[in-house]
Amino acid sequence: MGTLHTADGVTLDWTEGTTAPAGHRGQVLLVHGLGEHGGRYVELTQWLRNDGWAVTAYDQRGHGRSSGRRGAIPTATALLEDLAQVVDALRLSGSPGPLVLVGHSLGGLLAARFVAEGLAATPAPWWRQVDALVLSSPALDPGLGRLRKLALALMFRLAPDRAAGNGLNPAWISRDPAVVRAYSADPLVHNRITARLARFVVDSGRQVQTKAAGWRVPTLLLYAGADRCVAPAGSAAFAAAAPQAVVEARRFVGLAHEIFHEPEQAEVLSSVSRWLKAHFAPIGARVSPSSGMPGNSAATANSQRSGMPTSGAAA
Repeated sequence: MGTLHTADGVTLDWTEGTTAPAGHRGQVLLVHGLGEHGGRYVELTQWLRNDGWAVTAYDQRGHGRSSGRRGAIPTATALLEDLAQVVDALRLSGSPGPLVLVGHSLGGLLAARFVAEGLAATPAPWWRQVDALVLSSPALDPGLGRLRKLALALMFRLAPDRAAGNGLNPAWISRDPAVVRAYSADPLVHNRITARLARFVVDSGRQVQTKAAGWRVPTLLLYAGADRCVAPAGSAAFAAAAPQAVVEARRFVGLAHEIFHEPEQAEVLSSVSRWLKAHFAPIGARVSPSSGMPGNSAATANSQRSGMPTSGAAA
């Protein structure tokens, strides 16, 4: 366990990745969803570690053990700047290999928005390169109807930082009653959101969709077909617009929002494992044909296709 301190005084709680038991492939950074925290991904973390990944999770500001008002952000870029700080800390840790962002729901949207900035003519100062994305039910479309959009616009003008209930029913997260009970009883889970944070979600979803056709970072998109927390149509639209050679998408028909916590968990985790193994070999396990030196040839090929350095160095 450790902490990072942001420029505006927020303390981010994180669990830095430990050495993986298998041949080391690189680092995974978990980015959790709205109202929850990084500690809810024990099974995913263990599965990835068994495949050779050092897994790090952090609690976003206003969530879990991190400080900050629950469900609030001070500026539209605060969560992105926080993610950049965590990425920088991982780069400085000296762990070799690629860096993969694995984001769920709000975390998936945040990870995608983070990468989309790299497609801008002049990326923002907080942008950092990463080597791949795994998106789980990302909030690319929060599913707001016309009346809720009007209400959000009004609240954003009148009281952008007043927290209210997020309107999500805990029963929607999973078809497994035990998962719902644990979520409801978790003291680190909350249901708060401000209009400023909600506006960030809506705006970021639009920004990611506009960049889909030019997507360059290898991405695995997994989403729930029976999702009631976010609209599956957002993921479907992104997958349809993005290059198929770069973005692989799979819709899990009948699954609820938290696909990593559904009864079909093993099938979902296996999909992640297969995709990562296809893109990233254990470090030193293969020889790069161009240099004759040991390296990750799968990662090299994908980095060349996406225009990213194989070292994963921060921009």
